[in-house]
Amino acid sequence: MSWLSNFVKPKIRALVKKIEVPNNLWVKCPGCEQMVYNKDLVETFSVCPTCDFHFRLPCTQRMNWILDEGTEKTIDVRKVILDPLKFKDSRKYTDRISEARSKTNQDDAILLKKGTIGGHQAVVAVLNFEFMGGSMGSAVGEGIISAAEKAVDTNCALVIFTSSGGARMQEGIFSLMQLPRTIIAINELKNKNLPYIVVLTDPTTGGVSASFAMLGDVTFAEPGALIGFAGPRVIQSTVRETLPEGFQTSEYVYEHGMIDEVIPRSELKLKIANVIRHLNNNNVGNSTRA
Repeated sequence: MSWLSNFVKPKIRALVKKIEVPNNLWVKCPGCEQMVYNKDLVETFSVCPTCDFHFRLPCTQRMNWILDEGTEKTIDVRKVILDPLKFKDSRKYTDRISEARSKTNQDDAILLKKGTIGGHQAVVAVLNFEFMGGSMGSAVGEGIISAAEKAVDTNCALVIFTSSGGARMQEGIFSLMQLPRTIIAINELKNKNLPYIVVLTDPTTGGVSASFAMLGDVTFAEPGALIGFAGPRVIQSTVRETLPEGFQTSEYVYEHGMIDEVIPRSELKLKIANVIRHLNNNNVGNSTRA
């Protein structure tokens, strides 16, 4: 009996023991509702291999993907007052900031770097939706201004990837002030005839869509991205009418002339590099004629 208990039964239990499977190996695609192996998503830059649904690409992954390997240099953003209004709703604003910083390992909802894209010099800014919905407060506004200034100082293109729910309500008027501040910074870039390219990703709404996001010399969007000012639910509840199918998707706004092209993620880097090259050549020609 002891032989059965001490030897045979443990062997049987080991054979039938349930295998522990990590819960992050698979993800359900919202587009086709198929289960996708996470390793496959890494290889496709978070695009579903079955239906081409574009998952949101994490900020750091997007930056590493767009810049040529070994060329990237981080751009520092000037420090801002963390909580100018001493804001508190159900929680302190400072607590929300601390939580977002811990979650994303970033100071705020923007990442800036300089490097090359297909061999062409560029400053790149990427908004991070995982950081308080990519909302634009003083730090994000300062980041956009720093990016534009760096592009002007180094005489190169500026590329911005947007992903934001809009202005950061916890900063009130300080957040709204970033709309004209970022517009002025982009205009300074344009006055120098430097290329400004915007890529709208899911979602791009609110104050971001009402400011620097819609000022690109060339404006691209990823497939299926939500693009607009107010969201479709807010609009529908206000006008009390059924909205058209696909309303505020990147395909819809492209069909209505608001953006230049909808580009699959796999083609974006080459397309951006070609646009920078083309605009740089045109600007050199214009400067020579002037």
